[in-house]
Amino acid sequence: MENFIVSARKYRPDTFQTVVGQASITATLKNAIRNKQLAHAYLFCGPRGVGKTTCARIFAKTINCQNLTADTEPCNQCESCKAFNDNRSYNIHELDAASNNSVDDIRNLTDQVRIPPQIGHYSIYIIDEVHMLSQAAFNAFLKTLEEPPRHAIFILATTEKHKIIPTILSRCQIFDFNRIKISDISGHLGNVAKNESVQIEPEALNVIAQKADGAMRDALSIFDQIVSFSGKTITYKDVIGNLNVLDYDYYFRLVDQFLKNDIPGVLMLFNDVLNNGFDGHHFISGLSSHFRDIMVCKDPVTVQLLEVGGEIREKYKAQAAVCSSDFLLEALKIANECDLQYKASQNKRLLVELALIKISQLTLKKK
Repeated sequence: MENFIVSARKYRPDTFQTVVGQASITATLKNAIRNKQLAHAYLFCGPRGVGKTTCARIFAKTINCQNLTADTEPCNQCESCKAFNDNRSYNIHELDAASNNSVDDIRNLTDQVRIPPQIGHYSIYIIDEVHMLSQAAFNAFLKTLEEPPRHAIFILATTEKHKIIPTILSRCQIFDFNRIKISDISGHLGNVAKNESVQIEPEALNVIAQKADGAMRDALSIFDQIVSFSGKTITYKDVIGNLNVLDYDYYFRLVDQFLKNDIPGVLMLFNDVLNNGFDGHHFISGLSSHFRDIMVCKDPVTVQLLEVGGEIREKYKAQAAVCSSDFLLEALKIANECDLQYKASQNKRLLVELALIKISQLTLKKK
């Protein structure tokens, strides 16, 4: 049986050009290599799954490449690149600070730092989850981080910058990684699907990208899960069914009923949502987001803030045309208040139903 490699590993970027959504950071790192202005310590921080460790590895590989391309990318032909690609490089050392967080581990590292590289000009030390180091380990690391040997470069990666002591931060060049945009994630997933001969609807890609919450690794893991569930043809219905996501269609129907003041229809639709296994809190927060999305469609300037595509975008525009700004503001206010009160409420269903009834009567008052 052929070994399956998860997409997050199979499609892990190996050049700066293939890194998604971090253009300013990759451009800065390439300029530093091109101009030979390398700092002795870097700190890569940001949310999970946005490319911190990946960029650290590409940076380390590119620094020691003996035949850089014209675009400052590794050649993958020289001995240093081949050693890195085969996981046998003695110049690039990775340490997981979550499991090596004691003073002794840092002392071993500082002893190792003195040894010059065998191939290339630099020894690179990538320390992942550096915020997990103990206070004593941080202090033991300070002197080495401030004045390492000329051949040593440290790249620290963390999801929690606020836990790192200021004396460490002041010795590093800090790069803040952004959450990856939904459009970038869905575009990359589209390329992965094409390479894997998977047919997937654009709306389905968009739902996966939204569920990933800005993390490419999470998006690729969800994609693998959906492929296991649906096979090589994936529809929007497959994705919302597998990920337990409320269909946009519920909210569009609900707003139509609000505008008609159809209270029985609204309550029956909410009952249908609950019967399908969805939580009331999840429903009301989704309704708030739906009102917000309709509101941004009211103006051509803000319509670009809408993070959906294709047919659904047109549906939002059509619904925005029939909803008044006053109605949307009041409805958003009621939905938001319900969201805030949900956890403290003893009768959660009644709280949501009351909010829905209030929203249903907004246009009635105006009439």
